[in-house]
Amino acid sequence: MRYFLIGLFCLLPSLSFAAVAKDIAEDPVIEMRMMHLAEKVRCLVCQSEPVSTSHSEWSHDVRNIMREKMKEGATDQQILDMLVARFGKSVLYDPPVDDETAPLWIAPFVMLFIGGGLLVYQLKKRRSKVVDVTLTPQDEQRAAELLNEPSSKDSQA
Repeated sequence: MRYFLIGLFCLLPSLSFAAVAKDIAEDPVIEMRMMHLAEKVRCLVCQSEPVSTSHSEWSHDVRNIMREKMKEGATDQQILDMLVARFGKSVLYDPPVDDETAPLWIAPFVMLFIGGGLLVYQLKKRRSKVVDVTLTPQDEQRAAELLNEPSSKDSQA
């Protein structure tokens, strides 16, 4: 009985590899098409995760809507247009460049240009403040003595 319990205990970790079953459409072609399209759609609950890998209820509902629309014969673009109309352009991972999203596309370059300009300005300003100092012979001799003088730690060792 003891060896049976030890063997059973050793098999216990194999149960930890169980996973949640994914929802799959009856047609594997539609499922592949839906998963490919779901990669382009952002989960609005998770924000940084595509609908294809998200476990939120919202993503599950969106995947079901995509499957239904595909069974009805809608194209991928029609499905994306429907999602944008319902949830806004933020649902897309790669939003189009138009009047509404242009500031978001241009802002990084503007900030980079402003940052570069400030860096150049600060470097020029700092260069004008640097003064060359020439040492007198007494100062040079004192610096040489300080650099060549053995430290107190060296003399104690």
